[in-house]
This record gives sequence, C-alpha cells and structure tokens, in this order.
Amino acid sequence: MALILPLLSFLIGYFAVQYLTPIRPLLASLLAKIFIPLIIIYNMVFYTPGSLWLLILSLCSSVVFFSIFYYFSHDKLRALCFSYLNGAWLGFPFALAVFGPEASSTIVALYIGGSLFGNVSAVMAVSQEKQELAFIIKNMLFSPPVIALSVAAILSIWDFSAWQHHWLVQDLYAANKVLVTFSGMCILGMWLSKVSIGWKDLKRSLLLITGRGVLSIPLLILAYFVLPIPHQMLTYAIIFMFFLLPPAANIVALETHYQGTGYSAKYIASGTIASALLIGIYGVLIHLLISEL
Repeated sequence: MALILPLLSFLIGYFAVQYLTPIRPLLASLLAKIFIPLIIIYNMVFYTPGSLWLLILSLCSSVVFFSIFYYFSHDKLRALCFSYLNGAWLGFPFALAVFGPEASSTIVALYIGGSLFGNVSAVMAVSQEKQELAFIIKNMLFSPPVIALSVAAILSIWDFSAWQHHWLVQDLYAANKVLVTFSGMCILGMWLSKVSIGWKDLKRSLLLITGRGVLSIPLLILAYFVLPIPHQMLTYAIIFMFFLLPPAANIVALETHYQGTGYSAKYIASGTIASALLIGIYGVLIHLLISEL
C-alpha cells in the first residue's frame, strides 16, 4: 500500500507531462521552499536523538565521495554529480515509500547535511571563476534548509512537546508528507518522460551508484562504532538507501548558468533511472530479509 501513492504520482507526471509542464516550476518551488522545510522544522522542533550526528555523517560522506572521485577523474562536475545527491525530490519520497513515516527524522537529517554540502560546493564546482567566500556563505545561509533550521532553532526556545501528538499537528504533518511524495515523484515522472537514455549511460550510472554504495559501507561501520547514532537497523538501512540516490537535479541548472552547458543532465537522468532500479531492488530485498522493517 505504501508504494501506491509514489507509483501513482510518478505515472501522473509521466503520462500527463504535456498538461503539467506549465506548473512544474511551481511544484518544484513549493517542494523545495515550503513542503520540505516544514518537515525539517517539525523534526528539528520535536528533536530525535542522533539527528545532529546523522547530519554530520551526511555532510562528511559527501566530502569524502567528492574528494575520491575528483582525485581519480580531475572532473569537478562529475565529482559533484557523484557526491551531491537528490535528497529533496527523491530522497523523501523514496524513504517514505520504502520505510514508511518512521523514516522522516532520519532522512531529514541526511538531507540537511547533503544540502549544506551542495550549497557550499556546487557553485564552486561549476563556476569557471573563483567564488568569493562571502558569496558562498550568503548562498548557504539563504538556502531553504538553513532557513528552516533557523526557524526551528527559534521555535526550540519554547517547549512544544505537548503539541507533538495533537491531532491537528499530526494531520497537517501527514498531509505535508503526502504533498512531498506526490510532488517529488510527479516531477520525476515529468522529467524522465522527456529524456532519452542509452544502455551505455544507464550502465555507467549503475556502476557509479553501486560503487558509491560500496564506498559507504566502511563509512557506516565507522559511524556505528564512533558516532552516538542510535544503533537501530531502520536508521542504518535508511542511511544506505540515501547513498543510492541520484545526483541532485539543480546541478544542471547551475551548470547551465555558469558554464552555458548541460552535460550533467544526462548524468542526472541516467542516475535517476539507475537509482530508482537499485532502490526498488534494495527495498524488496531488505523487507524480505529483515521482517521487522
């Protein structure tokens, strides 16, 4: 049942793309600037133990992935596609579809860490000119995740714990998660309906995402023994799923703006298809092998 909404949302976007294309920018803007920030605020106000360390793990892992790929390829754009992941449009819908509502706090923390990395590194990676530190800091501070964190920090001055299970708060939160899933998967369907991907592109993306998954295993083992993250199977299953996500969609927009090219579009599109396949297989296997998830 959990897969009906994301699947239906994807099919609506895929087959109704000619009617929905005019509202795609609005849908993407609402997702990035309202729906996801509201989830961040909720989960930070009603803080879950270990969230800060999950954020740090995600941020540091992105740095590691970027450094390793750039060391061997000397290509900043492809290194960015390897390390800056689509936690917004796809991370939330995939996590909610595979693991249910219990995945919210974990995927929020991972998304924030990856987004902080992306907002700092993306412009530097695609820009032909060296960016000033003030510009980079401003770009990060005014990004939706950081604004949402700031709002949550202000709200955390007061104790709202008595409101966490209020029916109105829970209904609004549940409705917002539906909007996140619908928006993300519908946008994905619209996007993939217009992209032509060859087997060579798909095979490359499958290898790269699988390689990232393999690289993440020692990081997860290190985090398990070093970081004070709750030792729960669900938490680490979600973290591994996060590392199977495709490149962030806004990379191509930045590349187009700063370089006048769109090479990353094919990496993002093929990566999205490869990621959907791998996460689909991963979701089925993990539910078959681990009954409590």
